[in-house]
Amino acid sequence: MPDRDSAGWWELLARGEFAVQRCASCDTLRFPPRAFCPACHREGAHWAAIEPEGTVESWIVNHQAFTPGGAEPYLVVMVRLAAVPSCFVYGNWRGAHEPRGGQAVRGVHTRVGDGVVLLDWRPAGP
Repeated sequence: MPDRDSAGWWELLARGEFAVQRCASCDTLRFPPRAFCPACHREGAHWAAIEPEGTVESWIVNHQAFTPGGAEPYLVVMVRLAAVPSCFVYGNWRGAHEPRGGQAVRGVHTRVGDGVVLLDWRPAGP
């Protein structure tokens, strides 16, 4: 469920966009969205569009369905963003083979119903 800090991110995903927060005071890029900047501790941010690209940092095999009717088990990857290396984003794995640490990936938008869109990850390239 979206909350005060994440609602804007979920709205962007629903439109097929990807962004992280940029602090209005010190320009630090951050994810996940939050009210206060971890660098300068001030409030205020806007959304900065970036490419949904990164590298696989880690992954797990989840044995409990997250969405109704979802298949299990499935892989969830932790991706280090290329544009903001200090930030990590999690999502379902959409590759044909198990991910590898350091593997280049690209985000894909997956509609799961009722206006909800998730950001999943697939191997980068052709």
